Amino acid sequence: MPKIKTRRGAAKRFKITAGGKIKRNKAYASHILTKKTKKRKRNLRAGGLVDKTNEKGVKRLLPYLGK
Repeated sequence: MPKIKTRRGAAKRFKITAGGKIKRNKAYASHILTKKTKKRKRNLRAGGLVDKTNEKGVKRLLPYLGK
């Protein structure tokens, strides 16, 4: 049986925590920053976790994540 290919775009965006959850960066922080408040930009810097409802889909894109 051949190896499964990893979606490289997803591999660059997601990491796994020690507890097995999937870390992600928040969206909307890359451009058009002048109209966003300092507080909003500061909160976008903090990472987040992938929601439980989306974990199955992310793991399908990354077959060897956390193995």
